[in-house]
Amino acid sequence: MIKINENYLKLPGSYLFSAIAKKVNEYSAAHPDKKIIRLGIGDVTRPLPKAVIEAMHKAVDEMADAATFRGYGPEQGYDFLRNAIAENDYKARGVDISPEEIFVSDGAKSDCGNIGDIFGVDNVVAVCDPVYPVYVDTNAMAGRAGDYDPKTETWTNLVYMPCLEENGFMPQLPERTPDIIYLCFPNNPSGAAIGYEELRKWVEYARANGAVILYDAAYEAYITENLPHSIFEIEGAKECAIEFRSFSKNAGFTGTRCAFTVIPKELKVGDVSVASLWNRRHTTKFNGVPYIVQRGAEAVYSPEGKAQVRELVDFYMNNARVIREGLAQAGFSVSGGVNSPYVWMKVPEGMTSWDFFDELLDKANVVGTPGSGFGPSGEGYFRLTGFGSAEATVEAIERIKNVFGK
Repeated sequence: MIKINENYLKLPGSYLFSAIAKKVNEYSAAHPDKKIIRLGIGDVTRPLPKAVIEAMHKAVDEMADAATFRGYGPEQGYDFLRNAIAENDYKARGVDISPEEIFVSDGAKSDCGNIGDIFGVDNVVAVCDPVYPVYVDTNAMAGRAGDYDPKTETWTNLVYMPCLEENGFMPQLPERTPDIIYLCFPNNPSGAAIGYEELRKWVEYARANGAVILYDAAYEAYITENLPHSIFEIEGAKECAIEFRSFSKNAGFTGTRCAFTVIPKELKVGDVSVASLWNRRHTTKFNGVPYIVQRGAEAVYSPEGKAQVRELVDFYMNNARVIREGLAQAGFSVSGGVNSPYVWMKVPEGMTSWDFFDELLDKANVVGTPGSGFGPSGEGYFRLTGFGSAEATVEAIERIKNVFGK
């Protein structure tokens, strides 16, 4: 008789953003006259850069000609894109990453979840709290998380690293030594960004304890201060870290799908090359990102592409500034929005994160993300995103100020 993966049955409810969508859809159906502004999910709203569109159009024409048609491509990514990534994202910052250490994929979310395939299920996993739900849910699906405790809203086998206001929403080195450590900077959801010395502490800790850091740098393009854009800027990180990057938030590829994961040759578990395991997984379970999409991603690194991506990032960061400053004027305690498109705010006293979600939706017709959906330490907080349109962002903040302003 067939059996299912019972770890899936341990997952509480639905995926956070699915739950939010359901609530919003139900409210919209009951109030069709209300204009809802969505600042919840981290989806972009601006069109792809012109340089990307032009490159993709040219690639489409190539696919229409037998002489230039492309079928299956290399699962790891075409050399033209891997070379561009190595040159612009790493060599330009003084980091020696070779194209062979770069694996192109259809999304950082996919890679963050799939990377667990190459690690044993008995590894101890540490996550920040609050945290991007994918890190937790995919480890629960794999059987590493243990059992879910609804009273504490935690998993029995996970090591939680609370990111509290008094520590600048930075995780502290855990008392229980983990084997796998998830770090995300600039952080989703809090918007906190990590400095060189702080990141060096984590690299030294991982090396000393034989742990691997899974470093999600999907928002590095939003860094405005003198901070590391890559964990590989830290000496020794190649021996203990894997880095995830994405074209979704900097170049608008959320609907186009292109990202990459970097696994250095130096990273080994015993005598086993971690990159070789990922390559085996990648070539077995993935047929590569479409040629047309990779040509578009390559154009991100052209002079025109770089300028246009900078304009996109500046646009969203201006929205984040409007949110941050507007909420502060309304009397809210806020953080983030400086090196990140996310603004992390305290909800009014006496309210839970979901209470505030309902109140905000009902009275201001604005959608955000309850902090508790990112973990127990997110309770009492709320995330708003700068990825909306400029007009909608301004209107949303005015509505919030009118309802909650002091």
